Amino acid sequence: MDHFSYKNGVLYAEGVAIPEIVKQVETPFYCYSTATLQRHYNVFMDSFKESGVKVNLCFAVKANSNLAVIKTLVKLGAGGDAVSEGEIRRCLAAGIPGNKIVFSGIGKTREELKFALENDIMQINIESEPELYALNEIAISIGAKARVAFRVNPDVDAGSHDKISTGRKHDKFGIEWERVRGIYKIANAMPGIKVQGVAVHIGSQLTNLEPFKKSFAKVKELVIQLRADGINITHLDLGGGLGIPYKNGEIPTPFEYANIVLEEVKDLGCELTFEPGRLICGNAGILVSKVIYIKESSVRKFLIIDAAMNDLVRPALYDAYHEIVAVREKGLREKGAREENPSSLTPLLPCSLETYDIVGPICETGDIFAKQRKLPVFEAGDLLAVRSAGAYGAVMSSEYNSRLLIPEVMVNGDEMAIVRPRETYEQMLGRDKIPGWL
Repeated sequence: MDHFSYKNGVLYAEGVAIPEIVKQVETPFYCYSTATLQRHYNVFMDSFKESGVKVNLCFAVKANSNLAVIKTLVKLGAGGDAVSEGEIRRCLAAGIPGNKIVFSGIGKTREELKFALENDIMQINIESEPELYALNEIAISIGAKARVAFRVNPDVDAGSHDKISTGRKHDKFGIEWERVRGIYKIANAMPGIKVQGVAVHIGSQLTNLEPFKKSFAKVKELVIQLRADGINITHLDLGGGLGIPYKNGEIPTPFEYANIVLEEVKDLGCELTFEPGRLICGNAGILVSKVIYIKESSVRKFLIIDAAMNDLVRPALYDAYHEIVAVREKGLREKGAREENPSSLTPLLPCSLETYDIVGPICETGDIFAKQRKLPVFEAGDLLAVRSAGAYGAVMSSEYNSRLLIPEVMVNGDEMAIVRPRETYEQMLGRDKIPGWL
């Protein structure tokens, strides 16, 4: 569920009409809903409310790193999952204390590890033996003791897109299942290391609970073995990855997910940490764009819009599906429906449909948001919204083709704020420095 809906034929973000935002910031831009972020956080946490287990939700900042988004979740009690020093700094800037931040990622530099220790990070998830030895050395040098978990690779296929599956033996993430027990024994004897947990994350956008069940069962098996080895495991970091409905289809609910978790690991008596990102912010954001031209060829009709793959790369990178809707509804409701309930979502009467390829202005054939999508008839100047764009949208954007990074807007009820302004050409050009010999 989200809080983007039609009122009197116009798409609103909570209590703010999208065309009113367009007047202030122009297109394209991202728009985030506070109420949706809050709802998704609360639904996830409520799923564990009656379990008696201590649960931490550390929002995966890689999904959306805007400080306003992070701060909204901080006020609800969220911690942060960071994969770089920059993301740790974003968490700290948004008000997350170090002891509520998990530091993940396979390529943490020595400088980043030192920064994490200096900020008393709750847990560092180690993904290789070289990282373990580096962390121990750094911790000793500054008189610290690093709280760690090892991210294990359970060799479980998440069943999602190949580029976002992370728990198979040939993936770069985590430590091989067969070797991790021995590495725990080495770490437990190190003076700069405090072993406290086991971490696992098998991928993103999972729409089937069975891979979770398999990986959590293997984690439980490992915890029992480690405790038999005299290693006191008190924390489980079970990652994120639960999918969202980009289009029609059954998606497991957080309550169903929680039941799987508790069935497998509740009796271990561990504190549980989760790192959802997309689940919290994916449906809390839309990308708003405007039609520039309608171009017709002998075999295609192209809807050319002012957003592009540099703004939202997921369709080009993953062939990802995003629902695309008109900001102003096309067609008519049944007689009387609007008068009876002006904000009704009663389906419109059939209107003229056209099949479009929705494309951006980038000089790449792959700059396509959707192929052969049936939509109401659009005209140049019409506004459209790309839904479920709150995760891995703005954070993956670039200035390719020297296009400016687009603004991000947040709404809260009937209020709106620009939470990241559009860059200027002067700012973009000013980052380049021409050497003296030129």
